[in-house]
Amino acid sequence: MSPRTEAVTATYLGTATVLLRIGDLTLLTDPALDPAPADHPGARPLHRTAGPALTAAELPPLDLVLLSHDQHADNLDLTGREVLSRAARVLTTPEAAARLGGRAEGLAVWESRTITSGTTTVTVTATPARHGPEGTEQVTGPVTGFVVAYEGGTLYVSGDTVRHDALTEIGDRFRIDTAFLHLGDAHFPSTGDRAFSMSATEGAALARTLGARTVIPLHYDSWDHLAEDPARITEAFAAPELAGRLRWLRPGVAEDL
Repeated sequence: MSPRTEAVTATYLGTATVLLRIGDLTLLTDPALDPAPADHPGARPLHRTAGPALTAAELPPLDLVLLSHDQHADNLDLTGREVLSRAARVLTTPEAAARLGGRAEGLAVWESRTITSGTTTVTVTATPARHGPEGTEQVTGPVTGFVVAYEGGTLYVSGDTVRHDALTEIGDRFRIDTAFLHLGDAHFPSTGDRAFSMSATEGAALARTLGARTVIPLHYDSWDHLAEDPARITEAFAAPELAGRLRWLRPGVAEDL
């Protein structure tokens, strides 16, 4: 008898928000669900240009939310906070968990939790992430990525991060089947040429390091600060050694992984 493999579907809602169904378990990443256009003031103001593919009211009950960080509206906005309050469980950074309270639980890097829904069990491990150039951590705040291991496969969700040496260990520890990479090459007028998320080129380099069989781009649309043309992502993955790895999800459509 062949080993059991959980069926997995992914629905891209926009920016960094993905609805995942892994067997009996329903999971959402970085809920940014406010309608557009929307302005979010701050030291680096954010402007949303396109709304999510599904509204909060259209979401199913959530067993788990994976929240890379709570500081920025393109990862957690007002509607997203309402969604968090209804989720059975939230995993995030320790600092975000302290601010959010309720069902939010913080994970240190490489710390894991096991979650079961119905007949499905997943193990979630927090992974390194750095939301900008070295030395900007006090400004950007902490962020985390996640590895989700389930019967028959392993997913990686990068969170908002730039490429840096600590990410190499993810590929050393895990065999990644599908990598959801936060790209977009985020820039702000006030910070010049400093980037706060991966470019297409950096994403392709990380895909090589991880050895991921499939790479799904996230965090490349719907906001003014995501400055890179998505066509650059396709170009970056055109190298022969990456052929066939890049996969685009259609917004609002549940697709089998």
